[in-house]
Amino acid sequence: MCGITGFIRSSSPGADKETLRRMGETIIHRGPDAGGEYLDDWVGLGHRRLSIIDLSPLGNQPMYSADGRYLIVFNGEIYNYRALRAELEGAGHVFRTKTDTEVIVHGYEQWGRDVLSRLRGMFALALWEQGNQRLLLARDRAGEKPLYYWQQG
Repeated sequence: MCGITGFIRSSSPGADKETLRRMGETIIHRGPDAGGEYLDDWVGLGHRRLSIIDLSPLGNQPMYSADGRYLIVFNGEIYNYRALRAELEGAGHVFRTKTDTEVIVHGYEQWGRDVLSRLRGMFALALWEQGNQRLLLARDRAGEKPLYYWQQG
Protein backbone atom coordinates (compact mmCIF):
# COMPACT_ATOMS: atom_id res chain seq x y z
CA MET A 1 0.00 0.00 0.00
CA CYS A 2 2.65 2.59 1.09
CA GLY A 3 2.08 6.28 1.66
CA ILE A 4 3.84 9.58 1.05
CA THR A 5 3.83 12.87 2.92
CA GLY A 6 5.55 16.19 2.50
CA PHE A 7 5.59 19.94 2.43
CA ILE A 8 7.28 22.86 0.74
CA ARG A 9 8.95 25.01 3.37
CA SER A 10 7.88 28.37 1.85
CA SER A 11 4.23 27.28 2.15
CA SER A 12 4.79 25.79 5.62
CA PRO A 13 7.48 27.96 7.24
CA GLY A 14 7.10 26.35 10.67
CA ALA A 15 7.42 22.80 9.32
CA ASP A 16 10.41 20.87 10.61
CA LYS A 17 11.75 17.34 11.13
CA GLU A 18 9.25 16.72 13.92
CA THR A 19 6.35 17.80 11.68
CA LEU A 20 7.54 15.40 8.99
CA ARG A 21 7.90 12.56 11.51
CA ARG A 22 4.37 13.14 12.84
CA MET A 23 2.96 13.20 9.31
CA GLY A 24 4.54 9.80 8.71
CA GLU A 25 3.11 8.44 11.95
CA THR A 26 -0.42 9.31 10.83
CA ILE A 27 -0.09 6.95 7.85
CA ILE A 28 1.98 4.17 9.46
CA HIS A 29 -0.90 1.78 8.77
CA ARG A 30 -0.25 2.26 5.04
CA GLY A 31 3.38 1.19 5.35
CA PRO A 32 4.37 -0.71 8.48
CA ASP A 33 7.63 -2.18 7.08
CA ALA A 34 9.82 0.93 6.90
CA GLY A 35 9.75 4.70 6.94
CA GLY A 36 12.06 7.48 5.89
CA GLU A 37 12.27 11.24 5.65
CA TYR A 38 14.16 13.88 3.71
CA LEU A 39 14.36 17.49 4.82
CA ASP A 40 16.32 20.41 3.41
CA ASP A 41 15.84 24.20 3.31
CA TRP A 42 13.16 23.89 0.63
CA VAL A 43 11.16 20.69 1.07
CA GLY A 44 10.30 17.86 3.43
CA LEU A 45 9.30 14.45 2.04
CA GLY A 46 8.30 11.35 3.95
CA HIS A 47 7.52 7.76 3.05
CA ARG A 48 5.94 4.75 4.73
CA ARG A 49 6.71 1.43 3.04
CA LEU A 50 4.85 -1.80 2.61
CA SER A 51 7.53 -4.02 1.04
CA ILE A 52 6.24 -5.94 -1.97
CA ILE A 53 8.64 -6.02 -4.95
CA ASP A 54 12.15 -5.70 -3.47
CA LEU A 55 12.01 -6.72 0.18
CA SER A 56 15.58 -5.57 0.91
CA PRO A 57 16.41 -2.29 2.68
CA LEU A 58 17.74 -1.05 -0.69
CA GLY A 59 14.09 -0.50 -1.64
CA ASN A 60 13.48 1.93 1.22
CA GLN A 61 12.54 5.51 0.45
CA PRO A 62 13.19 8.33 -0.08
CA MET A 63 15.27 6.87 -2.89
CA TYR A 64 18.06 8.85 -4.52
CA SER A 65 19.37 8.82 -8.06
CA ALA A 66 22.93 7.48 -8.39
CA ASP A 67 24.36 11.00 -8.60
CA GLY A 68 22.17 12.30 -5.76
CA ARG A 69 20.50 15.01 -7.89
CA TYR A 70 17.01 13.53 -7.62
CA LEU A 71 15.05 11.84 -4.89
CA ILE A 72 11.64 10.26 -4.94
CA VAL A 73 8.90 9.11 -2.62
CA PHE A 74 6.50 6.79 -4.40
CA ASN A 75 3.30 4.92 -3.63
CA GLY A 76 1.97 2.37 -6.06
CA GLU A 77 2.95 -0.20 -8.62
CA ILE A 78 4.29 0.26 -12.13
CA TYR A 79 3.14 -2.76 -14.14
CA ASN A 80 5.56 -2.23 -17.04
CA TYR A 81 8.63 -1.48 -14.93
CA ARG A 82 10.54 -4.53 -16.19
CA ALA A 83 10.23 -3.40 -19.83
CA LEU A 84 11.20 0.16 -18.90
CA ARG A 85 14.15 -1.15 -16.88
CA ALA A 86 15.39 -3.19 -19.85
CA GLU A 87 15.15 -0.13 -22.07
CA LEU A 88 17.03 2.00 -19.54
CA GLU A 89 19.72 -0.66 -19.06
CA GLY A 90 20.13 -0.67 -22.83
CA ALA A 91 20.76 3.08 -22.60
CA GLY A 92 23.52 2.48 -20.02
CA HIS A 93 21.68 2.91 -16.71
CA VAL A 94 22.89 0.72 -13.83
CA PHE A 95 20.42 -0.35 -11.16
CA ARG A 96 21.06 -1.03 -7.47
CA THR A 97 17.62 -2.45 -6.63
CA LYS A 98 14.87 -4.52 -8.17
CA THR A 99 12.21 -1.86 -7.46
CA ASP A 100 9.84 -0.06 -9.77
CA THR A 101 10.70 3.09 -7.80
CA GLU A 102 14.28 3.09 -9.06
CA VAL A 103 12.99 2.65 -12.62
CA ILE A 104 11.07 5.92 -12.24
CA VAL A 105 14.18 7.77 -11.05
CA HIS A 106 16.31 6.46 -13.93
CA GLY A 107 13.43 7.16 -16.32
CA TYR A 108 13.33 10.76 -15.11
CA GLU A 109 17.07 11.05 -15.71
CA GLN A 110 16.59 9.69 -19.24
CA TRP A 111 13.31 11.26 -20.37
CA GLY A 112 12.51 14.02 -17.89
CA ARG A 113 8.82 14.53 -17.21
CA ASP A 114 8.01 12.39 -20.26
CA VAL A 115 8.66 9.38 -18.04
CA LEU A 116 5.14 9.89 -16.68
CA SER A 117 3.55 9.08 -20.05
CA ARG A 118 5.51 5.80 -20.14
CA LEU A 119 4.32 4.55 -16.74
CA ARG A 120 1.51 2.00 -16.73
CA GLY A 121 0.12 1.40 -13.30
CA MET A 122 -1.33 2.98 -10.22
CA PHE A 123 0.83 5.55 -8.44
CA ALA A 124 1.35 8.80 -6.65
CA LEU A 125 4.82 10.29 -6.42
CA ALA A 126 6.84 13.30 -5.41
CA LEU A 127 10.19 13.74 -7.16
CA TRP A 128 12.55 16.44 -5.90
CA GLU A 129 15.28 17.98 -8.07
CA GLN A 130 17.74 19.17 -5.46
CA GLY A 131 19.84 21.46 -7.66
CA ASN A 132 16.87 23.27 -9.23
CA GLN A 133 14.66 23.16 -6.11
CA ARG A 134 11.85 21.81 -8.31
CA LEU A 135 9.18 19.43 -7.06
CA LEU A 136 7.21 17.18 -9.40
CA LEU A 137 3.96 15.77 -8.03
CA ALA A 138 2.13 13.21 -10.15
CA ARG A 139 -0.40 10.44 -9.92
CA ASP A 140 -1.83 7.83 -12.25
CA ARG A 141 -4.35 8.92 -14.85
CA ALA A 142 -7.27 7.19 -13.10
CA GLY A 143 -6.39 8.75 -9.76
CA GLU A 144 -6.35 5.39 -8.03
CA LYS A 145 -3.58 6.34 -5.60
CA PRO A 146 -4.28 9.36 -3.41
CA LEU A 147 -2.37 12.60 -3.83
CA TYR A 148 -3.67 15.54 -1.86
CA TYR A 149 -2.07 18.94 -1.63
CA TRP A 150 -2.90 22.31 -0.18
CA GLN A 151 -1.53 25.64 -1.35
CA GLN A 152 -1.71 28.65 0.91
CA GLY A 153 -2.22 32.07 -0.57
